[in-house]
This record gives sequence, C-alpha cells and structure tokens, in this order.
Amino acid sequence: MSKQPTPSSTGGASDGIIDTRILSAYGTLSFPLAAAFITLQVIVPTFYAESTGLTLSQVGLILLLARLWDMFTDPVVGMLSDLTPARLGRRKLWVIMSFPLICLATWKLFNPPEVIDWVYLLVWTFVIYVAGTMAIVPMNAWGAELSPRYNQRSRVSGMRAIFGLAGTLTALLLAALSGSSGSAELDAPLQWITWLVVASLFVSVLFAGFLVPDRSDIKLPGNAIRSSFKLVFEPSPFRQLIFSFLLNGIGNAIPATLFLLYVSYVLVAPQQAGPGLFVYFICTAISVPVWTRLSRRFGKHQTWIAAICVACCFFIWTPFLSSGDLFWFYIIVGVTGFTAGADIILPIAMKGDLIEWDAHKNGLRRPGLFFAIWGTATKLAFALAIGLAFPLLELVGFSTEGEKSGSGVTALAFMYGLPCVAFKLTAAWMMRTYPITQAEHERISALAKEIKD
Repeated sequence: MSKQPTPSSTGGASDGIIDTRILSAYGTLSFPLAAAFITLQVIVPTFYAESTGLTLSQVGLILLLARLWDMFTDPVVGMLSDLTPARLGRRKLWVIMSFPLICLATWKLFNPPEVIDWVYLLVWTFVIYVAGTMAIVPMNAWGAELSPRYNQRSRVSGMRAIFGLAGTLTALLLAALSGSSGSAELDAPLQWITWLVVASLFVSVLFAGFLVPDRSDIKLPGNAIRSSFKLVFEPSPFRQLIFSFLLNGIGNAIPATLFLLYVSYVLVAPQQAGPGLFVYFICTAISVPVWTRLSRRFGKHQTWIAAICVACCFFIWTPFLSSGDLFWFYIIVGVTGFTAGADIILPIAMKGDLIEWDAHKNGLRRPGLFFAIWGTATKLAFALAIGLAFPLLELVGFSTEGEKSGSGVTALAFMYGLPCVAFKLTAAWMMRTYPITQAEHERISALAKEIKD
C-alpha cells in the first residue's frame, strides 16, 4: 500500500482538505505583492510620464524591456526552487530571500528623486520584477502543492485572490485619498503605499514561514530547459491553457494600463479614477466565492469561458462613452470587475490540476517550472500592453502634454476598449475544447493512486 499523505504534504489534513488557518497564512502573502504590483501597473506608468519628464514611449519601452527579461528569470527561478532541498523549505526560502529586494525596489520606484533619467526607471523596474519573480513563482507552486484535490485548488486560488484584492483595494484607496488622478500629487500616497508594502510583507512572510508546510515530491527531466520549451510549443492542455491565459491577460492589461488616461481625457472626469478602480476591485472581491461555487457545479474552464463572454458583452461599449456617461461607465466597471474574479482564480486553479496531468503523461512532477512559465505569461501580457499601447497613442497624435486633439482622444477610446474584447474572445474560443475537466482530473488521479498502490 502507498504511504498516506502526511500533514506536511497536504496542508495539515490527510484527506487533502486544507486547514483554514494554514490557508489564510498562505493567502496573506498576496496582500503586499498585490499592493506593490497594482501600483506599478496602473499608477506608476502615468505618474512617470506626467511627472518625471520621461515620454510615454520611453516609459512604455522601459516597462516592456523589464517584463521581457522575466521570460528568462521566471524559468530559472522556477527550476531553482524545484531543485532547492526540501529541508530548507523549497518554496518559502525563495519568498524570504525576495523580501529585502522587494522593499528596496518599492521604495526606489515609488519615491523617485526630483530629477531622474530613463536609466533610473529601467534599473529599479528590473530589480522589482526579479524580486517579484523570486516571490510569486515559488508562492504559486507552493499553493498548488498544499492539496492534490481538484476543488481544494479553487479554495487556494480563492484565498490568494481575496488577500490579493484586499492589497489592491488598500493601495488604490491610499491613492484615492490624494484626490488626484495620477499626477505629481501622488507623491504622498506613493510613500504611504511603500510603507504598506514593507510592513505587510514582513508580517505575511513571518506568518507563512511559521504556519504553512512546505515539503513536496519533485521529479524533474534531465534537461529542464528543453523540457520547458516542449511544454509551450508542443500541442497539449498546458499549451492550450497558457496561450488562452496570455491572450486574456493582454485583453485585461491594455485597459488597465490606459485606465487613468481614459477616465481623464475620454470621460473628462479625472476625479472618478480612484472611485472607479475601487468599485472595480470591490466587485471582483465580492465575486470570488461566486465563481468558486459555479466552478464546482459547471467546471472551471466552462465557468471561465462564460465569465469572459459576459465581460465582453459589456466592455465593447466603452469606446462609445464620453463625458456625461458616468452612470454607464460605472455599470460596465461593476460588471467587468465581477467577471474579473473568474480571471483571477480559475485559470491558476486549472494550472495546478495540470501537475497531475504532467505526472501521468510525462512521468514528471515540476510545479516550480509550471508556475514559472505561468508567471512569464502574466508579465508578458502587461509588457505587451504597455509596450504597444503607449507608443501607438503617440503615433496617432495623443500626448499627455498640451491641447488634446479630437482624433487623439477618439483613438484612446477605441484602443481602450476594442483590443480587450478581441483578445478575450479569442482566449474563450481557444478554451472551448480544453480536456482537463473534473472527471478527467479524477480519472488521472485514480490511475496514479492505483499505480502507487
């Protein structure tokens, strides 16, 4: 007979049910990371473009280069965390090592000196992305290893999302307290967000380090680099999910990147930027238990497809809004915020299920590498959004300085809405034949148990 799961390998329960105390301690890690990276993604690009003398193209190119560098660092960190001895804490060691780097880079990026050049933004963006990789890739693999059960992984994703959304909302609330829409007046709120990230990261690392078990079985291929390329480029459920996730992520990242500009120059209501973001993420937080429950009834990928389609039905109207349409804007914000909960918890829960598929299909167990590739797709989506959207805006004549032309504002409105819908619908179409349902996952797990027994 096979050895029964130990508390250290299943989050404190022999049947794979994760203790709520352990689940909560693990989830707290998402709070400071979400606060830091929502600020970096939504506020920092516009802040640097408006307040430091850097152009939209320079900011977009720098953030694109830093994100593209993660295509190399993510797989390296994933493989190294898989190779880290379990006795040291295979995942938690990397999270602990990332702590001082994230704190330093957050301070430098969110509190720049009065006079900077593009090198300053490039260096510290590189540092925070590398540090984020050191934390996020092992953390996601860590969560997938807490339980092998299909629906328990939705609980893990849900808890991570709840704390992440709390961090996001707190950071946005601090920004909104300035009464600003993203200009130089954000200096003080960015300092508050810095201290929020540092303090909450210290507490979360402490809790997770002491309370969350971190021991798992790893089986890697002889050539992990070549194996990772095969995962991405050979037909498989992994490739189907990762490319759908990437396309959906680009669809989400473009409006996120342009949000402050859209509210300021299309709706002509810069004071509504903070409240709009807050409503969006409140609706996302409310939706997390709803999507978790629906996924148990209808399946994860079917539920995700439905959420994407609902979001597109509402978001497609954003290019046609103008000043005076705030009521309809908030309706769209609320609905798309609600559907975003599915984007946050369901794809990453499906990614965890592929660990058992990989063990069954390839005889390997490599969650660190899986989530490294996943992290690369996440970052690449935002990199492409910033690297494409900002230069294209300048190309069509839009600028944050001087008088805004009607054609430039119209281009901003259409760039904000239509690419999002196109990318998301393509992602939904790609997922329609996804094969790893709950029944298939249970079949694979049962076969693995029979072989082990």
